[in-house]
Amino acid sequence: MTATTTFDRTGMDRICGFVNGKGGVLKTTLTANVGALLATSGWKVLLVDMDPQGNLGLDLGYRHGARDDDGSALAQSLMFGSLLSPLKDVRPNLDVIPGGAELDQAAAGLIAQGSKDGSKAKLALARSLAPIAANYDIIFIDCPPGNEPLQVAALGAASYVVVPTKTDKAGREGLIGVAKRLDTVIDVNPNLDLLGVIITATSSTATNVHRTTREAITETFGTDDVLFNGMVRHAEAPAQAARDRGLLVHELEEQVKAAPKWYEVLKGTAEAGQSQPRSAANVAEDLYQIAHELVARLEAAEERNAS
Repeated sequence: MTATTTFDRTGMDRICGFVNGKGGVLKTTLTANVGALLATSGWKVLLVDMDPQGNLGLDLGYRHGARDDDGSALAQSLMFGSLLSPLKDVRPNLDVIPGGAELDQAAAGLIAQGSKDGSKAKLALARSLAPIAANYDIIFIDCPPGNEPLQVAALGAASYVVVPTKTDKAGREGLIGVAKRLDTVIDVNPNLDLLGVIITATSSTATNVHRTTREAITETFGTDDVLFNGMVRHAEAPAQAARDRGLLVHELEEQVKAAPKWYEVLKGTAEAGQSQPRSAANVAEDLYQIAHELVARLEAAEERNAS
């Protein structure tokens, strides 16, 4: 029997990996913010940080704190099968399995493991998530950009893949790398499905660039159905402020709305607070749209698979 026929994926039909062979395409931003938006709407969400950089912890505000193990528990589970115990309620309805530098050791272990049993290495994360997956409505995996064994393990666990990409050539070339990674796990995860491609870190006015990028992506995949209608605009100020403060973009937007107006400060009726990036509302709007479209695509895919 093959690994496909022996591995039980019961309860693992809503695991979505955010993946691209290039860094800086907002994989972590999407994982954290879309996951949290679904959690606020009542979904029970688990986020898995498979990146040795551990930046998901910066976005969610737990990095380098008492609850951050730098990826140690996840690394031990990947290498030795120990039971995972997620950080509970990092946000309401939102649990997290932290990543970090300890995952470099796990990557080395997966390479050694793969030389003896390739299927076992590819299914390492799937086996780690199997005992807890049914506790959640959806699981998002923040995949590392260039760490092949960790990325392959993430794809071995995922039921769906979302590919964020910038409009530049390097970002689009990352899509080709994703296609190659998908091929490497087809033997253990034949039903892995591409949920879509999201254009990120772009300007809302760069219509010619958007058209060229969409044409290139359509050519790569043979259809424009893979493209999300929504995009995520580039806005350096809110991105930096959110990560520095451990806030999600919609939380930052709420702070912006609650901040005193300049004329109130001038009149002396309010005190000036921390500088707030006014463009946070634009990015928050983009992420709301992506979350809504992701759910719609997920439900459509589930209907197709059920028919």
